[in-house]
Amino acid sequence: MTDNAPSAVLFCCDHNSIRSPMAEALMKQIVGTKIFVQSAGVKSDSDIDGFAVAVCKELDVELSKHKVRSFEDLEDWGERLDSFDLVIALSPTSHKRITELTKDHAVDVEYWETADPTKKGESREDKLAEYRAVRDDIIANIKKRFMESGS
Repeated sequence: MTDNAPSAVLFCCDHNSIRSPMAEALMKQIVGTKIFVQSAGVKSDSDIDGFAVAVCKELDVELSKHKVRSFEDLEDWGERLDSFDLVIALSPTSHKRITELTKDHAVDVEYWETADPTKKGESREDKLAEYRAVRDDIIANIKKRFMESGS
């Protein structure tokens, strides 16, 4: 863990059904309880994606019980956006929205360009390959951002 690690991180994407819940669950697996981790979306209008559940399960990461939530849902449940030290946006839409929502708060916002795996793949295996690539990209970014070099 790097010395300047935040104490609370929020991952966000468009619907909180693929990228941000994957990032939340993978981060928890990688760093444990050293950092409070949550996820949200611009909207919460869908359920957790089955392909995301499947590719995380391959790494013994449980995602099937994830309840999608929006930024507004977080606030309604008492999770204020300014209680996070760092928000990591995984989509252009979420980056734009979270930048607007946190402009008056002392919250760092980062953008990790992360592909939308729903846009590619015809067969089930092709789709799983796309989701695995996104999962692996998220893991690499988490390790790069939050783990000490050389570990």
